[in-house]
Amino acid sequence: MEMNLIKAADGATVVFDGRLDTVAAQEIAKDLDSILECASGPIVLDCRKLTYVSSSGLRIFLTIRKAAAEKGGSVSVRGISNDIRNVFMMTGFLNLFNIED
Repeated sequence: MEMNLIKAADGATVVFDGRLDTVAAQEIAKDLDSILECASGPIVLDCRKLTYVSSSGLRIFLTIRKAAAEKGGSVSVRGISNDIRNVFMMTGFLNLFNIED
């Protein structure tokens, strides 16, 4: 699993590549502060290369969403596959995030 943070003047894009399973989520959690620093602006979670997300991975998404809500920012999820869309649908995440194709 790779995660790349691309900061911009007014927000950030987080690119996920691979499987966001429990082990990967624990690694990403260590770097979460750098993402949360951008939470006052728009954050795009780019999931075009994300192949799997576990409940631990979903918790990462919620943590980012909560920080953005507290700081007046926004979070959108871009490019989820049909499999991940089904996970989002079953867990109610489709209602929590702005989903971009």
